[in-house]
Amino acid sequence: MIWFYWISGLALGLIWFVPVFQAILHFSSLADLTQPEWEASDNAALPSLMIVVPARNEEADLEPALRSLLHLNYPNYQVVAVNDRSTDSTGEIMERLAREAPANRLRVLHVRDLPAGWLGKTHAMWLGAQHGDSGWILFTDADCAFRPDSARRALHYAIKVGVDHLVLFPTAHLRTLGERMMLSFPQVMATFAMRAWKIRDPKAKDHIGVGAFNLVRRTAYVAIGTYEKLRLEVVDDIQLGAAIKKAGLHQDVVFGPGLVTLRWAVGAAGVINNLEKNLFAFLRFRFTVVVAFCAVLAFLCVWPFAGLALGPGWTRAGFAFAVAMIAAVYSFTARYTRVSPLFFLSCPISALLFIFAVLRSAFVAVKDGGITWRGTKYPLAELRQKNS
Repeated sequence: MIWFYWISGLALGLIWFVPVFQAILHFSSLADLTQPEWEASDNAALPSLMIVVPARNEEADLEPALRSLLHLNYPNYQVVAVNDRSTDSTGEIMERLAREAPANRLRVLHVRDLPAGWLGKTHAMWLGAQHGDSGWILFTDADCAFRPDSARRALHYAIKVGVDHLVLFPTAHLRTLGERMMLSFPQVMATFAMRAWKIRDPKAKDHIGVGAFNLVRRTAYVAIGTYEKLRLEVVDDIQLGAAIKKAGLHQDVVFGPGLVTLRWAVGAAGVINNLEKNLFAFLRFRFTVVVAFCAVLAFLCVWPFAGLALGPGWTRAGFAFAVAMIAAVYSFTARYTRVSPLFFLSCPISALLFIFAVLRSAFVAVKDGGITWRGTKYPLAELRQKNS
């Protein structure tokens, strides 16, 4: 049995060393849009911009989000807010703000009935993007607040660097211990699944998409077939990024602390509830992938700590090195999570909760025969067929 401790401990140490080594070499290559070099001058030639905001029952967060967009210091833009069959005051808030805003600054669209073969959000984004001919489109969520200079900086960077799709990491408001624990964990694990510094490399398969800030050149958006090609994608933001990268278009990702902010969930339980829709879809509705994903999470994030506590004698050395590397990854990601590196101590707890969330996501989807999202149920058979 002792050989198992030796082999697994050393393997974990080496596995966790890889993202640390890569971060040391490449992390600083990601641009920070809050730096002075990305502040566009007043006479800078900036392209026209459309900002599409889909919303369904978002009365709690919608008004501050839209007001922040209406106060952007961008010269030529329009906000298109799409009310997707809301049963609360979302539509009324949109119409009131449209009346208060400068002429044509905020356009409101109302969806009364969802066409067959669409998810509500993807249809709302597709519909919003249809109502204009701007050079660029920014797809964002209805609970995101924008700093006034965020769009200027993003477009200035996109034009100067020459990208077709730009993702800006949003800054999450983390108010509870559970939120810090649960939302820092996926950022850490992303170091395995995504090499952020390789996203700009057209030869690399690494891609990204973030619902809070997907900025797309309209010609690129049309080239991938618009959201019509992604109409049944639950994780639409990620799949938009995948489609753009697959088409050979130029993609990039940047930091920008404080430029776009949101509170993604309330407490650890809120994070788990929000993940119910996404996780099974992210794993492409495949049980074999679910089992493999859970096993890998347990091995990578729980076993290092368990082995350090339970391993006999010097076999603990490998586990100790692995735990040290986990702490190092948390330190690197603290740059944009704004979570203390000491939260590496919560890694095994977070992993177990994520395993629970994955299993819960799959169980609920199978039990209900579909995914219920914002009050609308989408049949699992239809989603699986689209993602097969």
